[in-house]
Amino acid sequence: MIYIFVCYGFLLSAMMGLIASWVDRKLTARIQYRVGPPFFQPWFDLIKLSGKELLIPTTALRQVFLTAPVFGLASVILASTILWLNDLHASQSFVGDLIVVVYLLMIPSICIMIGGFASGNPLAGLGSSREMKLILSYELPFILAVLVPVIKSGYSLRLNDILAFQMQHGVMITSLSGFLAFLVCVLCIQAKLGLVPFDMPEAETEIVGGPLIEYSGICLAIFKLMKYMLLFVLPFFVIILFWGGWRLTGVHLWLGLLKYIIFILLVVVIRNTNPRVRVDQAMRFFWGTLTGLSSIAVLLAWIGK
Repeated sequence: MIYIFVCYGFLLSAMMGLIASWVDRKLTARIQYRVGPPFFQPWFDLIKLSGKELLIPTTALRQVFLTAPVFGLASVILASTILWLNDLHASQSFVGDLIVVVYLLMIPSICIMIGGFASGNPLAGLGSSREMKLILSYELPFILAVLVPVIKSGYSLRLNDILAFQMQHGVMITSLSGFLAFLVCVLCIQAKLGLVPFDMPEAETEIVGGPLIEYSGICLAIFKLMKYMLLFVLPFFVIILFWGGWRLTGVHLWLGLLKYIIFILLVVVIRNTNPRVRVDQAMRFFWGTLTGLSSIAVLLAWIGK
C-alpha cells in the first residue's frame, strides 16, 4: 500500500501531470504561433516557487491559509492511489470506492475556495465566490454522468466491478448513454481544472489571480502541483469509468497512453477554441444543457439495463 501510495499515487501521477501540463502549454503556444516553453518548464516553475519566500497577509487566517493547499494535494494523492489500486490490484477494491473518489476530487476546488477566503484579499474573495458557484454548477451533471457506468454495471459502486463489466461486455463509451455521459464528464473536468472557458475564478485579466492572488512560495507551488496532478487524475478516473481503464502490461500500456493523449487533446482543443464565459452563463450551461444531457444518459442506461 505504501509503495503504491508513494510510487503510483504521488510520483507517477505527478510526473504524468507535469508532462501533460507541458503538452497543454506547448500545443497552446503552437496554435497561437508561439514557440512555447521547454520540456522541463513545469519542473523549473515548481523549483523556483519552492525557493521563494512565503508571504502571509496580515489579514489572513494563518492556519487555514497555510493548510488549504496541503489538504488539496493530499486529497488528489489519495484519489490517485485508489484509482491505481483498482487498476493494478483489483482485490484491493472496496465497496463504495467510487463515492470516495468523487468526494476526494471535490476537495481540491473547495481548498482553493477556502484558501482564497482565508487570505482576506477582496479579489481573492471574489474569485472564491466564483469558484463556489462553479462547484455548485458542475457537480450535479458530473455526478449524474458517473451514475451511468454504475447503472450499466449492475448498480455497483466499486470501480473494480465497473472495470470487470467493461472487460466482459465492452467499454461504456461505445454505447449511446456512455458516450453522452463521457462528453458531460469532459466538459465538467474542464471546469474542475479551471481551464477556458470556465476559468473565471482565476481570470488574470479581471481579478489578477483570483483565490491564489496572495499565495507565494511553497504554498503556491503545492497548489500548482495539485493542479498538475489533477490534469492526470481526472482523465484517469474518466478512462476507468468509460474506457476500460489503463493496464500497465503489454499492448494495454500503449492503448491506455493513447486514450489519455486523446483526452488531453480534447481539453486543449476546448481551451483554445472557446472564449471565457461569465459565471451566470456557466451556471445556466451546467444546470440546463449538461444536466439535461446527463439525465438523458442516465435514463438511456436505465432503459438499456
